[in-house]
Amino acid sequence: MSTKVTIMDVKKAKEEGRKLVMCTAYDYPFGLLADEAGVDIVLVGDSLGMVVMGLDGTVEVTMEHMIHHIKAVMRGCKGPLVVGDMPFMSYNTSIRDAIINAGRLLKEGGCDAVKLEGGVDFASTIEAIIKAGIPVQGHIGLTPQTASALGGFKMQGRDAQAAKRIFDDARALEEAGVFSIILEAVPAPLGELLSESVGVPVIGIGAGPHVDGQVLVTHDMIGLFDKFVPKFVKQYAKIRETILEAMNGYKNDVLEGAFPGPEHSFKMPEKALEELKKLIKG
Repeated sequence: MSTKVTIMDVKKAKEEGRKLVMCTAYDYPFGLLADEAGVDIVLVGDSLGMVVMGLDGTVEVTMEHMIHHIKAVMRGCKGPLVVGDMPFMSYNTSIRDAIINAGRLLKEGGCDAVKLEGGVDFASTIEAIIKAGIPVQGHIGLTPQTASALGGFKMQGRDAQAAKRIFDDARALEEAGVFSIILEAVPAPLGELLSESVGVPVIGIGAGPHVDGQVLVTHDMIGLFDKFVPKFVKQYAKIRETILEAMNGYKNDVLEGAFPGPEHSFKMPEKALEELKKLIKG
């Protein structure tokens, strides 16, 4: 991608009816790939806790983890708008802490904006972060950091009252000034109604096709992480199988003496080799 995607570009996409494409990246190689693919937005998500660090959830991810991975992604990702996830307890304790930590993700990590989970309850925090000059992307519906309080990793907004609360969250986020909203694991009709009801782009992950854009965890999308595959994931490749096949091939070649072969080995001039043998013999 030759030109840098901006906050205004993201907002304009909704006005023009153009779908936004968003995916995750956690390191330099995937940052490069996302850049070359030309996606609009790259999220350095706290989902790295599960797909990169092997944790059971996102709660244990720290600010230091996030800054480390954001910096790596930024080295390869020049075109897309890069959003850094605010980890659990980096914004929950006070508005002051939230502003400081959001600032760290931009100053130390280098990302363009931050994302945090929560709606009505965190609207004042989000508003304060934005007033400090830091763009914020909201995240409502299924919020992984507090999934246990929501009954686990399952669809939200199933009944009218629960769906109405998600609507209230979205409107509170829009009023607070977010430039876009991630809407996760809700019925497709709710995703469509909500997208029509707010002026900022709604980017869905398990929110149906009638929202303003889509986001997927890249490791899910390419079949690299298979601990579990959510219903809303489409696997466009199964890279894990390819990598495992390559590793087994390498192992077998080493055990059988087939690798390295002559084509993988460095040569030494015969004269130098003979001289070395004499020197070794003393």
